[in-house]
Amino acid sequence: MKGTNEQRVGLLSGFAAYGLWGLVPLFWPLLKPSGAVEILAHRMVWSLAVVGVALLVLRRWSWVGELLRQPRKLALITVASIVISINWGLYIWSVNHGHVVEASLGYFINPLVTIAMGVLLLGERLRPAQWVAVGTGAASVLVLAIGYGQPPWISLVLALSFATYGLMKKKVNMGGLESLAAETAVVFVPALGYLLWLGARGESTFVSAGAGHAALLAATGVVTAGPLILFGTAAIRVPLSTLGLLQYLAPVFQFLLGIVYFHEAMPPERWAGFGLVWLALTLLTWDALRTSRRTKMQALAARQAVAKAAEPVEPAADDSASPSAAKAQTP
Repeated sequence: MKGTNEQRVGLLSGFAAYGLWGLVPLFWPLLKPSGAVEILAHRMVWSLAVVGVALLVLRRWSWVGELLRQPRKLALITVASIVISINWGLYIWSVNHGHVVEASLGYFINPLVTIAMGVLLLGERLRPAQWVAVGTGAASVLVLAIGYGQPPWISLVLALSFATYGLMKKKVNMGGLESLAAETAVVFVPALGYLLWLGARGESTFVSAGAGHAALLAATGVVTAGPLILFGTAAIRVPLSTLGLLQYLAPVFQFLLGIVYFHEAMPPERWAGFGLVWLALTLLTWDALRTSRRTKMQALAARQAVAKAAEPVEPAADDSASPSAAKAQTP
């Protein structure tokens, strides 16, 4: 019963995390007239405040000293904080400048970019279905580039930066809350310095746009940290294959918002490009589910073989000791 409840909590947390990420395009336009860089700086500052309170409540500070004694981890976290800042900054800019659909494409192709990076940087070997999926994804980018008249650079930068961020997180191997605290701590001073500089020039909207606007800017910390904390809750409670399926919720919501709410155009070439991406993701998901099922069956067969080998062998029956045998032996 406890395991079932844990999985239910993890599944609900995963839905909530990716659902919030998918709906966040509704939030960024509320922060106008703030520019993308100012919003990003507030996100960095207020995120550290949120995770700092969370760590204080949970009393989880022992990792700080260990991290400071590991220069390699600090370097990886610094790279992670830079690329996720690029990712968030471009994402905020794209939403507030009418590119929600193109931003959603970046998160659709992110799994394909992650696989390609695994091959190029980590020497991983792909299964045939994965090669087909990556090739189909590359074809989709080509179709969109021809349709746009230029490469979909917003989608590509978002996908590359988030894939790099995932790679750095994998190498750092820290808990979600702790790594978020470390990342935001790295960029806290530059972000705060930028906000103070804006204030000194009289260009900060935090004070000039009223208390309601200031509250919304402060809420960027919760908007950022909340889904990440929920994701961390889900990651330790549900299988990786389930998380892999849930990750498509966010770009699906973003795509629908871009068309239905923001009324962005979808010419035929864009539909063609997205269709190829969705085909690639379908292949990728099918291959992942099939591989997961096969691995489970092999593990089950191995456990059954071990259990059978460990069973005690019953001694063979002695026919000479039976009454019929004794009677037969009587002269």
